Amino acid sequence: MNKTRIYFNSKIKTKSSIAVVGLPGIGSVGSLVGEYLKNEVRAKRIATLYSPHFIHQTIMLKNGYTRLISNRFYAKTVNGRTIIILIGDTQATTPEGQYEVNDTIVKFLKKLGCKTIYTIGGYSAGNYSIQNPKVFGVASDKQTKTELEKSGIVFGKTFGAIWGSAGLIVSFAKMHRIRSACIMGETSTLEIDANAAKAVLTAMAKVLKININLDNIDKIKKETDRLIKEIEEAAAVPPQNVQKENFPYIR
Repeated sequence: MNKTRIYFNSKIKTKSSIAVVGLPGIGSVGSLVGEYLKNEVRAKRIATLYSPHFIHQTIMLKNGYTRLISNRFYAKTVNGRTIIILIGDTQATTPEGQYEVNDTIVKFLKKLGCKTIYTIGGYSAGNYSIQNPKVFGVASDKQTKTELEKSGIVFGKTFGAIWGSAGLIVSFAKMHRIRSACIMGETSTLEIDANAAKAVLTAMAKVLKININLDNIDKIKKETDRLIKEIEEAAAVPPQNVQKENFPYIR
């Protein structure tokens, strides 16, 4: 394998498809949202992406077998529209790999007739816990921005750079004249931030016009809240109204 490749698991007919990209990143917000959404709509795997730009590992499975590191496409038609969900184990590890992998993803989604792509990421507010995270967005066009604002997503309040797939896919989609946006849950330095993921899922339910049962994410959220409390007590973190000077990091 000398380049990024996508293999079909099963071909489907898509209808006015829309894509949600939830890959690993800060706070695991993208991964949590993508995996949860996939399970909630009961999407089926339609394709698998492999790349030499991923970390050189295989995953050991409980049944005694292994599988390659990959990104996986799932799809489900809901209310006459196909929702395509991309989740995965990793992102490309080099700048060259990021460009190749994300360009391949956008071209594949275009072939599936995708009209809109939403990438999910975390927006880091620094080393402070966020109890009531906001959901921020950046969009490729005015129409997408206006529609997302109606779902409570905040625009024009973020700064810095978007690293990795969350940003590059939006830019490549715009080149292919596909409407796109990056939707970010406000997060801290937690490795798994269910608070931010829940905020994004609530917004995405409105965007996608579907019902999402958040009971399971609430269980993860309670565990996250417990960990936050332990970290704050151990580190004596100052209250949130203290001025924060560090720059945000989004991916």
